Amino acid sequence: MLTRQSVRQSRSAVLAIIRARQSSTQPPDPNIKPLESILIANRGEIAIRVNKTAARHGITTTTLYTDPDAASQHAYSSSRSYNLGQTSEYLNQAKILALAKDHGCQAIHPGYGFLSENADFARKCAEAGITFIGPPPSAIDDMGDKARSKEIMNAAGVPCVPGYHGSDQAPQRLAKEAEAIGFPVLIKAVRGGGGKGMRIVQSADAFSDMLDSARREAMNSFGNDEVLVEKYITTPRHIEVQVFADKYGNSLALGERDCSIQRRHQKILEESPAPELDDNIRKDLWQKARAAAEAVKYEGAGTVEFIFDNDTGKFYFMEMNTRLQVEHPVTEMVTGLDLVQWQIMVAEGRRLPLTQDEVEERISKRGHAIEARIYAENPDRGFIPDSGKLLHVRLPVATDDIRIDTGFVQGDTVSSHYDPMIAKLIVRGEDRRDAVRKLAVALESYEVAGPVTNIDFLKRCCESNDFAEGRVETGYIPKHHDELFAKRTPTPEVLIQAALSSFLQAKSQKPTVPQQTQANTPTSLSWSSPQSNLQSRNFTFQSADEETTPGTTPQTHSIQISQLSPTQFTAQAGNNSYTLTSTLDPTTNTLTTYFPHTRHTSRIIHASDSSIIHLFTPQGSYRLTPTQPGWLAKALGTTEKANSLLSPMPCKILRVDVKPGDVVKKDQTLLVIESMKMETVIRSPGEGLVVKRVVHGQGEVVGTGVELVEFEEIEAKE
Repeated sequence: MLTRQSVRQSRSAVLAIIRARQSSTQPPDPNIKPLESILIANRGEIAIRVNKTAARHGITTTTLYTDPDAASQHAYSSSRSYNLGQTSEYLNQAKILALAKDHGCQAIHPGYGFLSENADFARKCAEAGITFIGPPPSAIDDMGDKARSKEIMNAAGVPCVPGYHGSDQAPQRLAKEAEAIGFPVLIKAVRGGGGKGMRIVQSADAFSDMLDSARREAMNSFGNDEVLVEKYITTPRHIEVQVFADKYGNSLALGERDCSIQRRHQKILEESPAPELDDNIRKDLWQKARAAAEAVKYEGAGTVEFIFDNDTGKFYFMEMNTRLQVEHPVTEMVTGLDLVQWQIMVAEGRRLPLTQDEVEERISKRGHAIEARIYAENPDRGFIPDSGKLLHVRLPVATDDIRIDTGFVQGDTVSSHYDPMIAKLIVRGEDRRDAVRKLAVALESYEVAGPVTNIDFLKRCCESNDFAEGRVETGYIPKHHDELFAKRTPTPEVLIQAALSSFLQAKSQKPTVPQQTQANTPTSLSWSSPQSNLQSRNFTFQSADEETTPGTTPQTHSIQISQLSPTQFTAQAGNNSYTLTSTLDPTTNTLTTYFPHTRHTSRIIHASDSSIIHLFTPQGSYRLTPTQPGWLAKALGTTEKANSLLSPMPCKILRVDVKPGDVVKKDQTLLVIESMKMETVIRSPGEGLVVKRVVHGQGEVVGTGVELVEFEEIEAKE
């Protein structure tokens, strides 16, 4: 049995062999300082990702976790792991550095987010004699300040978007500059990224509110509320170039990625090479990205991001992310390189092992790659994040061309304290069309029950004709809204599957049956079962995700099931009657039903901690909830609040814009909430309502489904 000590000894032995082979073939280089131990100052899939590469090269790793992450996968991915304590402690520089020194870690890998682009932390690492696996602090400073970076890029001949990047942050000055630039404009936090602190402003009337919102979010995420104002390009693409540089002035462009499919200014689909891009422009992007890196004496992995104007064919420098990107596996797929290994190699003082020509030759032979980010979020409700236990997870089969990077397994909990990304699904094809097909097939076999996810939305993106043809832009989702958000009503077959599953599950609850019959499966129940009164039953379902407005009732669907024999049933769905055969495999939760002219196979998960039924069918996934009879609601002492607005997720109330007695219009702002460091505006669902009661105030923290505002209808005037 392997112990932590034996794992460490094995890694040390592997490391000794690797170093011995290196020293026997080449003289020692005083500039190279091999790393034998790394502390990974991050969480989730990126912590696991870094750990895999380090372990493969004989490097001992130490991982960190907080109280909410105590049972997380990354906490167990290393033989050495330490609890930082409270939720925000991934940002505690002093504690992380102390742990690294106390446990003999030679280097710190910051992953992405948290401290990865913190120049002050990089300096403190150097002062403590610890290698920061990232660029020099000066480069982080130069590129982390978006205003300063524009000045450097202009001097280096890298084109920039017209805008105001000055130090005068007075609201009046910013509003005046926006007027001079011409609407629409983009307000963007000077520090940070990931779409946080970013707002598109269409008119002067909206500028003040958008500025306040962007600043609040920037301060909450980055501790700095300075912003810049730029011209907003109406049909842009987001194209970025992966660059690498070493300590000797060598730089490479490892190809570009198109990241135009975004929501809330955050990417959800990334691909390489960028589709429908002239090759001369592609090479120019690479050259300008290398010039950007060289202008700040960059080292390690970085990404130079550009806005490409579909209307003019011109591109403009947007920002540089001085770290490894979430979407780096796309580049790994099209180059065949391990970018984390390259980060470690550069941090050790080694030279880049390839030339630009060799990189381009690799890219020309490895086809096309696409990454889809799997999020716990609800696309139908503005992509608001979700959280909760992963009751069921079924992954696509990993191959050389299909890769899944994840920090979660079935049974884990997606915390409301951190980013809601569950995993990244990366595929590679011979060309773009092949890659899109592979992604669509992989998404079909990806199942997650528990929190709401964006998997079905990603499927619809793959099916969208313009995406399939490579006609992408950052406004793709709103432009194709009707196609991507088409309302799906459960078919009779789906509803019958849900009813049959509920019926069979109820019949399998046999607490008084003798022990010897407990092994019976739900498909071979004895007719002497104490639950034989369940031979016929009515079921009423409604969509668990159906968004309703005060005073309205979600659509309900009624199904009647009668059992004729252990596997024979009749079903009544509306005006349609069916005689069918159905069997349930309880080990895989797979229900197979033979309708008169077709067979339906679904995986069905009944949430034990809620009434939600998750169905994974060839027609897509559904979340249904049985409705309670009226008499049961009365017996439980519950009452409906038809005119109440409920919190869509666990959140903190940042601002309340209404008070009792206010008349509100449709889409008027009622409250502003924050969850997972993202602001969400809660708007009035209808017109002609009077706020009767604001239940919670600014600064309060509430859970999902908690009443926020209660309305009363305005009496009609005669």
